[in-house]
Amino acid sequence: MMTTSRDTQSDDDVKSSPGRGHALVTGAGTGIGRATALRLAADGWRLTLMGRSEATLEETAARITSSPGSGVAVAVADITDRVAVETALERTVGRFGPLGAVIANSGQGGPNQPGPGDRFSDLVQVNLIGTYNTLRAAQRVLAPAAGPRHMVVVASILARIGVAGYTGYCASKTGLLGLVRALAQELAPEEVMVNAICPGWVDTEMARAGISDMAREMEVDYAEALGVAMAAVPLGRMSAPGDVAAFISWLVGGEARGITGQSLDINNGAWM
Repeated sequence: MMTTSRDTQSDDDVKSSPGRGHALVTGAGTGIGRATALRLAADGWRLTLMGRSEATLEETAARITSSPGSGVAVAVADITDRVAVETALERTVGRFGPLGAVIANSGQGGPNQPGPGDRFSDLVQVNLIGTYNTLRAAQRVLAPAAGPRHMVVVASILARIGVAGYTGYCASKTGLLGLVRALAQELAPEEVMVNAICPGWVDTEMARAGISDMAREMEVDYAEALGVAMAAVPLGRMSAPGDVAAFISWLVGGEARGITGQSLDINNGAWM
């Protein structure tokens, strides 16, 4: 586990500077996580970027333009190890102050099949238990209750529907919705808003891998498989990672007060 930082101000200057506060984004090295980190940095948040790949996290950090009060730390940690997450957060909270927002985005995708090599336990360990570890570790270092704080869990449209061959992914993402409801009840007295978002197809590496798997199974090329997938989406397109990031920005930006314990859908009409 490693923590590095990219701000150019002193610790005291960063913690006392005006801005949105300090936000944690897990899985910030790629896809939705990277887009969310870039959007929140533009909104004025100080950021801890967490994930397992230092290289991709550093790529995200390098794209963030420094501004007064901003700062970005890279924390390499595996969310299945709660102690590692807690240790990383304690270090960055020492620099940027307590957390005002948590974006629990880290996850693992793909199918699983019964028998030798079944990935069911791995998917549940990362997607459900790892997210639980993240939220509990973050809870320890939340900002004092001078207003709402936010926890946003990135679930999936597959928390709403079943897909053959994806038992582990569907089960783990559905479990997140129960986790969010229970934690929203638990933390409501402290004015901590806890919500899940359920994206449909989003143009990420994980989604492209899914389309490629479809193409192999259907014995067609990628473009044809993509066409089949989008035929089931009323708006006929994938979301961009930035679309999801904009939704998250709104949820944690102070205008979404009173929304807690919800599972919010952004899927171009694929599930209604």
